[in-house]
Amino acid sequence: MVLLDTTVLSVAEPDLARSLHGTVAGLQWAVTGYTVVFGALLLSAGAVADRYGAHRAFRAGIAVFGVASLLSSLAPDLWTLVALRAVLGVAAAACVPASMAMISRLYPVPAERAKAVAAWAATSGAALAAGPIAGGALVGLAGWRAIFLINVPLAVVVLALVAGPRVHCPRGDRTIDWPAQLVACVTVGLFTDALIALGSGSAVHAACSAAGTLAAAIAFAVLERRSTAPVLVPAVLRAPGMPGSLVAGAAVNFAMTGVLFVLPLVFQEALGMSALRTGLAFLPMTLPFAFNPLLTGRIVARTGPRPPVLAGLGLLTAGGVLLGAVIAAGASYPALLAGLLCTGFGVSFALPALATLVVTAAPEGTAGAAGGLLNAVRQLGATLGVAIMGAFAAVGDQSGQAAGALFVAAAVCAAALAAASVRRRAS
Repeated sequence: MVLLDTTVLSVAEPDLARSLHGTVAGLQWAVTGYTVVFGALLLSAGAVADRYGAHRAFRAGIAVFGVASLLSSLAPDLWTLVALRAVLGVAAAACVPASMAMISRLYPVPAERAKAVAAWAATSGAALAAGPIAGGALVGLAGWRAIFLINVPLAVVVLALVAGPRVHCPRGDRTIDWPAQLVACVTVGLFTDALIALGSGSAVHAACSAAGTLAAAIAFAVLERRSTAPVLVPAVLRAPGMPGSLVAGAAVNFAMTGVLFVLPLVFQEALGMSALRTGLAFLPMTLPFAFNPLLTGRIVARTGPRPPVLAGLGLLTAGGVLLGAVIAAGASYPALLAGLLCTGFGVSFALPALATLVVTAAPEGTAGAAGGLLNAVRQLGATLGVAIMGAFAAVGDQSGQAAGALFVAAAVCAAALAAASVRRRAS
């Protein structure tokens, strides 16, 4: 449910805009309202699971996710939906690190745990792959509201499956700096709002949000300096190669989520595809998410994580260039296949290898914090992808602006690739 909701809304954008009379800026917030909160709260979600028991955090997150999904399906206007998407982001953040802690509890033997984590990763990849297709089918059958309603029975089933004592995890004594966590959310939210307002031509609004972002960032830095339980663990940030790995993770999600936001508008408005055909049109990009991580794991075992990371960033750069060039030329869908394949394989090579790279680089006892930080910056990258690339789609000729957005994605991935390559030679 959690990962399906990061991609399922993409093909519903035109139907959502028609139904609720939304603007491109409103659509951007409908997508980023989820990822902003999800990404920011992942910074401390692991500490919450450790403090109160992972099974409690997981069950609470699933219950809230089901209720908020039901309310989202009934949303009377776009901004109510945006608020409910933020609630879904809170619930998602509670679920992800808690689920990993529960897996560790259920499978204490390392070999069995590795198989369980691989199944978790494959399920996650399948959810990302299924998002546009499931969204297209549901929108075609019953409109955009159906993509939220489907979560309700899933939540009930999941709660039934984790009702027993086998998944119980002990409470811990980790402390959580709630003021710093709240300010982190505010900072990310204001920054996203500034980008969206700038893209829609609201200069005054953008300036006010930018000033608020700066003030919130300063407040966050002050709180972090005084905190005995900082949101950003200093030892993790200082680990060799960690900054570059985090930038690469943000770049990958920037490209993936930005493409999933921009291309449905092109497919349905410029190419005249239905919602279902739009979902199927993403198959060349999303199918590699489901099977290629297994190949990536074998490559990492043989060569280490860095080669797949570099290969993935290179493929994402090529994918952005190819998609942008084809759309700018006004070519038909078959010409987009190579770009979609490059993007799909780029994401599925880079992300599993980045997870290994970050956890390996993390100091002893900080792997959980490092993994949470990687997931947080990935969600931040996704938020920026929608905000910045969506700004192109908000003005001018749609195909031309979409091409420009895809070139921006290629440039971001190329910059991350260049930084990673320099770091590799230096090491």
